Amino acid sequence: MAITATLTTALATVPVAAARAGGGTAAGGATTAGGATAAGAGAAAGTTGRLLVQLKPPPPGKAEAAAVNGVAAGAGAKTAISVPRLRIAAVQPRTRGQRALRALEARLKRDPRVASVRPELRFSPRYVPDDPAMTAPERGDDGTTVEWWAARENLTSAWDTATGEGARVAIIDTGVDATHPELQNKILASADFDSTPGDGPATTDEDGHGTHVASLACGEPDNGIGIAGAGLDCGLLIAKSDLSETSVIAALTWAADNGAEAINMSFGADSRFAASPQLVQALQYANSKGAVLVAAAADVPSQEQGIPANVLQPNGTGADINTNFGLTVTAADARDRRADFAGLGSQVSMAAYGTYGGSGPRGILGAFPAQRTLLERRHRDPSDPLGDSIAPCQCRTRFEGDSRYAYLRGTSMAAPQVAGVAALMRHLNPDLPPADVVRILKQTAARPGADWSPDLGWGILDAGAAVAAARSVDFHPPTSQLERPKVRGRSILLRWRGEDDAVAGVVASGIDHFEIWRATPGHTARRLKATVAHSLRLRGKRGSRYSFFTIAVDHAGNREPPPVRADASVRVAR
Repeated sequence: MAITATLTTALATVPVAAARAGGGTAAGGATTAGGATAAGAGAAAGTTGRLLVQLKPPPPGKAEAAAVNGVAAGAGAKTAISVPRLRIAAVQPRTRGQRALRALEARLKRDPRVASVRPELRFSPRYVPDDPAMTAPERGDDGTTVEWWAARENLTSAWDTATGEGARVAIIDTGVDATHPELQNKILASADFDSTPGDGPATTDEDGHGTHVASLACGEPDNGIGIAGAGLDCGLLIAKSDLSETSVIAALTWAADNGAEAINMSFGADSRFAASPQLVQALQYANSKGAVLVAAAADVPSQEQGIPANVLQPNGTGADINTNFGLTVTAADARDRRADFAGLGSQVSMAAYGTYGGSGPRGILGAFPAQRTLLERRHRDPSDPLGDSIAPCQCRTRFEGDSRYAYLRGTSMAAPQVAGVAALMRHLNPDLPPADVVRILKQTAARPGADWSPDLGWGILDAGAAVAAARSVDFHPPTSQLERPKVRGRSILLRWRGEDDAVAGVVASGIDHFEIWRATPGHTARRLKATVAHSLRLRGKRGSRYSFFTIAVDHAGNREPPPVRADASVRVAR
């Protein structure tokens, strides 16, 4: 069971076939995070009934002139969610209705401090309903193991190299059941960005989706029960979201500020809406702070993957190995083919396993909350208030006597596996920028066919190959140290030593050569020589003073930064 790429939009007038083809939710479609209620009065289709507001930056050299909350209050608005760092807030009028919303929008647009105002969108989890037979036995008819995908994705090889201890994966989703044994020791920090009345904190999950996703990324290993997540010993940053735009923006910012090395987004919005500049800004901010961004592709066989996937891998760029802002992950089945429910096309970066297919389990086993979840209850899709109610998923299963597990299928299950491995790579080699992690994941993916295909992108996750490649990339500069020169007459003997100690776990490329630099008083330093030797004899002018330093360069091309001051200075006697 996975998750569809739709906004919470009313599709009452759209035929079922057309809605599914366009990435929308037909009968049995998506739920909102935490079982969020439909947008209240004043909300147009696909929106929250609030306004997304961003202030202009202060003039150069001036302090921040206005707080977004204060500007909203001055316009007679209530602030629902704010992101002060980006000068963004979701605001709503004090009285309900479209007229009040339009009047507030007009007032805010007249304020010279306001950069933009627009109706706020709402995303929905990427969820595809399944039939009641979704709960599968512990083993498929062909004797496959429950966590068959770990071996197929070469995770055990990756874990031999990197355990993920200390790595941080952020999960923006419906929260998690923090009492679950797969997760209770894994939560490093949590924050609640869900404005739905009555929903619990981030460490609760009324829906069930977030708990399952989090366990596939960082489920507790070696505890004698359940599964091991792709990131093995990684820790979790849990951002509970109602999947409104501002909530997601706030969650992205919080995750980045809390050191997320990978951020998983198993949700999306359909192609009728363009990504807002504010959401793009938040994605860019998280990326600039070092997070690898991973989004689930659509859970319908559509060429359009929706927001945020189509921001990370824009239309027409999938086959371009140099477009590496983030990853859009589609779902493969055990036959190494794209799952029949999964997105495809030029917005797809790569794949991971999201279902078994055939005679095996009808999904991927993962953790599930102890209480009865929204996914297990018949309910109405908030994105389609006039549509049919959604049948229970019947996804819960008893695994080795424990009923806190479920089989879910979809791109939502594929994405956190990639996010977990991305965090392994970033933590193993912190000098590796996010774009290089993305490129390596693409380059090392297992490709059944051509280099890139519209079905699986660059191929299916090969964690062992990806981690091995990350380990071999040396971005750490070497060091050198010049000893005190020996002067005899006009002869100057320089000796130096060098080291190329990479980050622990990364293979150092080794020093290729040294550069010898010399400066005289009142003149900038110039390079005298490049050499593989560790000593050099020079002749100086009588009465002259010289300063020397060395720069080491390794085989990967990393250069030691020039020192703030010379390593040594000498004076040649008259």
